[in-house]
Amino acid sequence: MFWGKIKEISRVVREVPTDSIIVPEDRIRKITYDESLRVLADSIRDHGILEPLIVRRESDSTKGESLYRLIAGERRLKAAETLSMPTVPCVSIEATDIDAAIIAIIENLHREDLNIFEEAAAIGSLLKLSGMTQEQCARKLSVSQSYIANKLRLMRLTDNERQLILDNGMSERHARALLRLTPGDERMGILITMIERQMNVAQAEEYVESILCAEARVEEIRKEPPKSERRQKLIIKDIRIFYNSIDHAVDIIKKCGIPVESTRQETQEGTLISILLPKRSA
Repeated sequence: MFWGKIKEISRVVREVPTDSIIVPEDRIRKITYDESLRVLADSIRDHGILEPLIVRRESDSTKGESLYRLIAGERRLKAAETLSMPTVPCVSIEATDIDAAIIAIIENLHREDLNIFEEAAAIGSLLKLSGMTQEQCARKLSVSQSYIANKLRLMRLTDNERQLILDNGMSERHARALLRLTPGDERMGILITMIERQMNVAQAEEYVESILCAEARVEEIRKEPPKSERRQKLIIKDIRIFYNSIDHAVDIIKKCGIPVESTRQETQEGTLISILLPKRSA
C-alpha cells in the first residue's frame, strides 16, 4: 500500500534549489503575501525551515536538469522566496499524480486558516481522487462521518452565496441554516436579509425556521376546502402569529434606540397596521 510505503521512507533531507520547485496550478488554496506569511518568513529567517517540504522529482527534458514538483509546504516555499533563499530543505518521494494530490489535500486540511468552503472543496477532492467512502475519509482525518457529510453539503450553495457568506464573516452554521431552503432567487434574498439585519446564528436559524413553518402552513391551508371551518381556524391562528411577529420586530427596533411607532386600526376591509420610522436628521 502507498501509505505504508510513505511511512517506510527514510526521511533523507536534501537542499533543493528554490527556483527548481514547481508549484502545481490546481492547488486548493492560493497562497497570498499577507501578514501571516510575513510572520512565517521572520521565523524562518531566525530559526530556519524546521519541517522540510515534500516534493516529487521530475526531469526537464528540454534542459536535462532535475525539477521538483511541490507536494506539501507551499507557504514555507513562498516565505523562503521572500527571503531570497537559494535552497530549501526537502524530502523527495516517489508518488503517482493521484498519490501526490492526496498528500497535498490532506496537508491543506490540517491547516487552520482554510475557510469553510475551501475545507469542503478539499474533502470533496480527497474523496474523488482516493475513492474512499465518507466513513473511510472520516477515519483518515480523525473526524466523524457526519462532520464529512456536513462539510460536503456546503458545496450545494451557489458561488455567489458562498462569497457573500465569506465577505460578511458568517459562520458554517449560518450556511447550514440557509441550506434548508430551496435554491433560487428567494434563498439569495433571504441571505441578503440575514446580512442586512446582522443576524447571529440563533437569529438566522429562527428566521429560516419561521419561513419553513410559514410555507408548511400555507400548504396545509391550501389542502383544506375553501369554506371549511378548519381552514378558517388555521387562517385566524396564522394572523395572530403574524401580529406577534410584527410586535416582536418593533420591540427589537425600539431596543436599538429607534423611536418607532406601531398602530393597528380595524377597517371595513380588514386590519390596517402602520409602522412609523422617524426620518434621519439632516
